Amino acid sequence: MSKPKILFIDAYDSFSNNIVSLLTTTLQADVDILPIDPPELQPQAPNFTQKLTSLLRRYDAVVCGPGPGSPDLPHDVGLMRYVWDLEPAHLAPVLGICLGFQSLVVSCGGIIKKLKTGLHGMIREIDHAAEQPYLNEGNIFYGVPPFKATLYHSLYADIGQESIPANDWTASKWCSPAHLPDIVPLAWVYENRGDYIERILMGMKHKTRPFWALQYHPESICTEPTGHQVIKNWFSEAVRWNRENRRPTDPSPTSLSSISRLPKSSTHGAKSGLDCNGHNASNHFPWVNSNSQLASFGLNHHYGSRTIKLPIHIEVPDIVEILQGNRQDFIILDSASAKANRIGADVRGRYSIIALDVDETLKLEYRTGDKYATARCSRPQKPSLGDVSEMIHFSPGQTIWQLLAEFWTKRRVTSSEDSAPFLGGFMGFTTYELGLEGIGVTAHQERQHNRPDLCFAWVTKSIVIDHTKGTLRIQQLSPGESEGNGWTDFIIEKLLTSPIWSDGLRADFNKRTQLNQLTPPSTPDSIFAKAQIQVPDADEYESKVRQCQDFIASGDSYELCLTDQTHITRSSILSATESCPLTPLEPGKPPQTPWQLYRSLRSRQPAPFGSFIRLGGATLISSSPERFLEFSADGLCSMRPMKGTVRKSSAVSTLAQAEAILHVPKEEAENLMIVDLVRHDLHGVCGPGRVDVPKLNIVEEYASVFQMISVVEGRLPANDDDNDDKISTKKKKEEEEEEKRKTGLDVLAASLPPGSMTGSPKKRSCEILHEIEGGRERSLYSGVVGYMDAAGRGDWSVTIRSLFRWDDETRKTTTTAANNGQGHEQEVEVWHIGAGGAVTALSTAEGERDEMFTKLKGPLGVFDDEA
Repeated sequence: MSKPKILFIDAYDSFSNNIVSLLTTTLQADVDILPIDPPELQPQAPNFTQKLTSLLRRYDAVVCGPGPGSPDLPHDVGLMRYVWDLEPAHLAPVLGICLGFQSLVVSCGGIIKKLKTGLHGMIREIDHAAEQPYLNEGNIFYGVPPFKATLYHSLYADIGQESIPANDWTASKWCSPAHLPDIVPLAWVYENRGDYIERILMGMKHKTRPFWALQYHPESICTEPTGHQVIKNWFSEAVRWNRENRRPTDPSPTSLSSISRLPKSSTHGAKSGLDCNGHNASNHFPWVNSNSQLASFGLNHHYGSRTIKLPIHIEVPDIVEILQGNRQDFIILDSASAKANRIGADVRGRYSIIALDVDETLKLEYRTGDKYATARCSRPQKPSLGDVSEMIHFSPGQTIWQLLAEFWTKRRVTSSEDSAPFLGGFMGFTTYELGLEGIGVTAHQERQHNRPDLCFAWVTKSIVIDHTKGTLRIQQLSPGESEGNGWTDFIIEKLLTSPIWSDGLRADFNKRTQLNQLTPPSTPDSIFAKAQIQVPDADEYESKVRQCQDFIASGDSYELCLTDQTHITRSSILSATESCPLTPLEPGKPPQTPWQLYRSLRSRQPAPFGSFIRLGGATLISSSPERFLEFSADGLCSMRPMKGTVRKSSAVSTLAQAEAILHVPKEEAENLMIVDLVRHDLHGVCGPGRVDVPKLNIVEEYASVFQMISVVEGRLPANDDDNDDKISTKKKKEEEEEEKRKTGLDVLAASLPPGSMTGSPKKRSCEILHEIEGGRERSLYSGVVGYMDAAGRGDWSVTIRSLFRWDDETRKTTTTAANNGQGHEQEVEVWHIGAGGAVTALSTAEGERDEMFTKLKGPLGVFDDEA
């Protein structure tokens, strides 16, 4: 028998792929996904009804999914409202979920109202009609044991339930309301509001039509598997109705280009010729295969390395200062908390990675909205060449992610089991705005700069520090297998002969480097203006929190990750130190160099995913505690959403105390919402049944805070033969080749911007946040930093607890020296620090304000001596 076919109508929700996975695995069905507003099916177009009914005949059943907004607004429900109103001869069995449930209620004459307080990420016992004889026909809850389910909604169906006296409730709750005879209640939830019990309809069926609906979310990780029997029962009822009514079907495939499908198994790829994001995978970039100077960078390289013991007193900044000297570009991924952490390698980052000679590497840059990328390489060893750059133009449908994938594929190397986590390859950053482009959210105003939203360097020389083994690996990707030996020997000798390498000589080393200060000795310190710090207004932030809650109450979002920015304007010292940016400066002297700010932040707030990056005109200093995405070369992907923060204090100093504070409904719900969102993102690339949650709502200890985290894992489709379908060898080979193209880059592209920085549903939430945050760019804050190495492994962190600046954001100003009254012209630069938190229906404006300032405190503290 052929597999059942189901059409899922997607209202742009961030849990949709989880529902598709549930339908696919529970029913062993093929599920096609259609947005609520496909261009080929516009209600005002001629023959709309004919096209819709023709489409539905190709499926055994339809699912109208969840989404933001209101069922009373046509643009929020799109096609859903037309599915309910078809003539009897054209009906198809339908299951509505959340917004789909509410849309069915409205079509039956019910009213949708706001709950007193929204229920988002809340887990409740479902009171369902498991043993109601007169409801057996069409009762999809019949015989289902008790179970709990996750709720995500601010609106509810008013069918007159509040008018039923308490004494009559047990006898009346399964009866159709007299004024709404088509609605047959099947399930309820009861919410204690203090002075009364709120009755909330959770399940229903239509009395005469093949329509069923659920208000709760059956796909949530916290909905108990017992409840999945409801889905099986629904489909059994759908099949029975089709058979009894001799519903006509059309087995021919649909021609709608808006239809998509998740990758389903190792031998069933996504749509033929398309990658996981629906882009034309066969439309290659001629530049990648050209003989241009930059397109040939890093080709046919071999891996070589040597490992030495790391002295116990040497830390990452020491190594950089010994080796890098006067460089412009830096990429340092610093697990600063590795030594101090008492919990274990799962909390700290085990490895730190230092990219060497970044000035000489190829960089690929992209700015959102552009139809091209730029390849750049500066050659300080060959000044006559200067900077070299090439534009790489995109054909229609091409994306920066395809370019990166093609470039990487031609430079792929094989790793061994004992190799370092990073062999060389892509390292860099993306901005929050790059993620917005990927989900179709555009800014209202034109951007007034040309800064890259993605900048990846192809690193060929690097150092990997294993903090667990206490080793340092010097490694290189070089044209010949033996060509890197001389460079490796040089680096080792430079390290071993440095005064700082031997314990006890640090003070002498610092004295000598201080003698090399490039600040002119005749320049009076007083000409340097004190840093001007502009923090968010507390009252305005509280007002924004309340605006977020208004949107949540209206059903537009389950959770909104509101942020704000602090701006620090201070004297620029780049011109004085640009040839030696690592030179330390004495306390009380001119403003700290970026390197000093980095050293200060890692000392104040050591974190497992810290970084110091000078790349693409940006300087980023981060002490991020949050790993965003990690993936292996064999396709295992892991994400660690982090929601729920408690700062360490005398009152909260132990893990047990933090757990007591964080294991409450509000904090657990915040984390759960992002977990379900991350599952959706991973399902979109890995496919149904290939995503698990090994850890949920676990509290971990860091240097200055306690955080609640979860771990979500996905497995990219492999190329093993694990199905029994009879498909041609040629087709199977084509589909396997399609799956081979999926890498960690596909997961990264599909997961941006990080769900822990947006809320859910992601697209609508980002649109709302853009409005509430005044259209301001978050820029590097809320983006990601990390690597994908030449073997296909990657590790990316969310850019939080950070500060950053752009080279082009400087201006001239005149400062008067206090000792002689003379004016001195100098440059000022602007640093930015983003901070915020997840706003939910249970938030308080004061609590969210305090959380934002708590998160701001760490990065802002590095400027204490300058303000």
